Amino acid sequence: MKLVEGLYYSNDHEWVRVEGNKAYIGITDYAQKQLGAIVFVELPEVDTEFAEGDALGVVESVKAASDIYIPVSGTVVEVNEELADSPQLINEDAFGSWMAAIELSNAEELEKLMSAEDYQKFCDEE
Repeated sequence: MKLVEGLYYSNDHEWVRVEGNKAYIGITDYAQKQLGAIVFVELPEVDTEFAEGDALGVVESVKAASDIYIPVSGTVVEVNEELADSPQLINEDAFGSWMAAIELSNAEELEKLMSAEDYQKFCDEE
């Protein structure tokens, strides 16, 4: 399983990369491997506000459909339109294929998320 240091990880298998007050959100390498070949991604609308734990979108694979939960609160400022036409990009590079970028509304929520090392331990226990 590939991990990237410096990101935040949720127990729902999302990652968060913070740049200033903007957070990019995607699913982890572990999650994409569990899902298998991804065939569809439902992205949120720009300007939509989400609270921590809300369903941000859906990822569908040949095996299953899975909700993607937003690990931090904020307003969507950008979505990765490439995924609408090429959802398999998540299988090719889970950490390079962010789904949405949000403007953080409560950066303190990041403290509840895991480091790469803690996420590795979490996955090993699953």
